[in-house]
Amino acid sequence: MDEIVLPRKKLPRPDWLRIRVAPGNDREKVRELMSRLKLHTVCASAQCPNLCECFHHSTATYLIMGNACTRNCKFCAVPHNSHPEPLDPGEPERVAEASAELGLKFVVVTCVTRDDLPDGGAAHFAATIRALKKRIPDVKVEVLTSDLHANRDHIKVVLDAGPTVFNHNVETVERLSASIRSVATYRRTLEVLKIASELADGKIPVKSGLMVGLGETDEEVEATLRDLREVGVSIVTIGQYLPPSDTHWPLQRYVTPEKFAEWAEYAKKLGFAQVASAPLVRSSYRAGELAKGGC
Repeated sequence: MDEIVLPRKKLPRPDWLRIRVAPGNDREKVRELMSRLKLHTVCASAQCPNLCECFHHSTATYLIMGNACTRNCKFCAVPHNSHPEPLDPGEPERVAEASAELGLKFVVVTCVTRDDLPDGGAAHFAATIRALKKRIPDVKVEVLTSDLHANRDHIKVVLDAGPTVFNHNVETVERLSASIRSVATYRRTLEVLKIASELADGKIPVKSGLMVGLGETDEEVEATLRDLREVGVSIVTIGQYLPPSDTHWPLQRYVTPEKFAEWAEYAKKLGFAQVASAPLVRSSYRAGELAKGGC
């Protein structure tokens, strides 16, 4: 398939994307804690628009296995490095320590993609889940994994550690996937989600998310939702793509809140147990609320 190249458009940001900065010192408390424990958050590394709100509520999505990704997707702000540093064996314990200090009952853990590791980091994910459960016995953990090369054994390692939710993002529609994502493919993502759903056997909700504004059509969004539901995904998120810089994939449109609401209704009719569809929704945004009744 030929690579798709889309024009750069100067689009004025609509009022519904104005972000309110939460007051108080909670943001600095979280930043200081992450710095002291040498931890990364996807909130900061990926320039999430909800960072201030989440930090204000003393929540964060941990980014494990370093701060450099072996892939280089055109929408993503996380730094790229084909030769990242070795895994830090003490990281799982520090994630647990930070979570306990913040008083978290629901923790989201994601990662950079580590194609340099034989298992893609599956064992490190499992160790992080176990460390959290040991430190905070009643904690709930959502994992947002890389594709782990759709290796059934590696996916099983993560699921056997007992996460509350297994998440892997499809990111965009099939037509755009090869041009926007690095190494990952649309069909491989569906295979990962299908394997996870089969292994979870209804006991662990499987989740996925996509961005809009990348050049997709409304019909393609609906087709993607159907594909996700067909492979067993029960929780889905849809949010507005916001380019991290002028060198990233060019923004093609701002989607109205009304259209997001239409997609939410469509997804519910398809049978998704939980749906979050709004301009500022991100895959980990208010994850604890979505996890309730996710199966």
